[in-house]
Amino acid sequence: MNLKIYKSGQGYNTRMWSGVAAFTILAAGCFVLYRELAVAENIWIQALVPVALCAVGGGILYWMMNLPKVADFMIASEGEIKKVSWSSRSELVASTTIVLVVVVVLSLLIMFTDYIFGLLFTQLFKLY
Repeated sequence: MNLKIYKSGQGYNTRMWSGVAAFTILAAGCFVLYRELAVAENIWIQALVPVALCAVGGGILYWMMNLPKVADFMIASEGEIKKVSWSSRSELVASTTIVLVVVVVLSLLIMFTDYIFGLLFTQLFKLY
């Protein structure tokens, strides 16, 4: 088995954080399995099965992160993220303020319309 990192140094952040996230999900699953096996009479089964699955899964994740297709995709993704022009703080605050004002105004408009229709239908049903 080849333990060499494919194109090491390229796409480091994307590959590392994707691996950390995937391993965290794997470890959480192994912990749930550990708790589910608590009914087992043998403590070795309860402890070793999740640990073994976590170790094997970690090895598979390491292998997958070094597959040329996966690694090239992550390298390209990190390159594209670096090209993004992020908004400045003032633009972000202005956009957020506009969104909040529009949401509040539309909510009030819908509330008012609902109130008017409620009154209208209440008066209509009183007639019958």
